[in-house]
Amino acid sequence: MRFETPFGPAWASVDENGAVSVFNFGDGGGGGFNPEVAKQVDEFFAGKRQAFDFPLAPKGSPFQKRVWAELVRIPFGETISYGELARRIGNPAASRAVGRANATNPIALIVPCHRVIGTNGKLTGYAGGIELKDKLLVWERAVRNGKAA
Repeated sequence: MRFETPFGPAWASVDENGAVSVFNFGDGGGGGFNPEVAKQVDEFFAGKRQAFDFPLAPKGSPFQKRVWAELVRIPFGETISYGELARRIGNPAASRAVGRANATNPIALIVPCHRVIGTNGKLTGYAGGIELKDKLLVWERAVRNGKAA
């Protein structure tokens, strides 16, 4: 299924159970349809929702899934470092492995890998590009602070 967002086109793939397996920005693929996904993405970009509650089905290793599960716990409009993410999953020495798992997150935005930044506070890699990562973070902070909708 495809979406228009304030940040350009996006698309999602949904498995046979209606769970999102992929979400990405750009003119990529898409498959399946789940009206609740479309509704919640629209609400998110309207500033009326800060988290998603539809089922997710990312494909990855147990370690990757542990990292991705922790990503959804990062509050809307906030950021943490890769080192902090590694600590949160109980493996403080794994910040590089956490970074690799973050980079392979198949469900962008919904599993908010854009909320992870370098220890020095600088924006680091994002599949959609650093510019998009910055725009998403600026927009989330503005919505959280009541300055955008």
